[in-house]
Amino acid sequence: MKRYFVLLLFVLTLALAACQGQPAEINGQQVSVDGGSYTNVDADELNTMLQDEDFVFVNVHIPFQGDIADTDLSIPYDQITEPGNLAQLPAEKNAKIVLYCRSGRMSAIAAESLAKLGYTNIWNLEGGMVEWEQAGYPLEAK
Repeated sequence: MKRYFVLLLFVLTLALAACQGQPAEINGQQVSVDGGSYTNVDADELNTMLQDEDFVFVNVHIPFQGDIADTDLSIPYDQITEPGNLAQLPAEKNAKIVLYCRSGRMSAIAAESLAKLGYTNIWNLEGGMVEWEQAGYPLEAK
């Protein structure tokens, strides 16, 4: 009976270890633009990044159509380089900033604009909120 219990405990330990797995890897896709670059991530990668949110999370879509949870700022994509809006972003050019919009187009434009200003740690949700929802993740109410 004792041997059966030890064997059962061993099997359960292996099963639990297998279930924990490793967190998803954040590879992203580097996008080179005039003056710098930014990194595209997909919805699953962003979801993983949000577990340890170590960045400023910015919705740049206009008009407003909802947020991904834990969004820090809403800044229109075509006004992100205006002094008042830049003042809301970290002063350090190497600070991690993640941008998103509805489809990914506006956030890509904003990412390129920030890269041209010398920001070096810009991330963009490729496919935007559309991809986020298609991957099964919720949006906050509009």
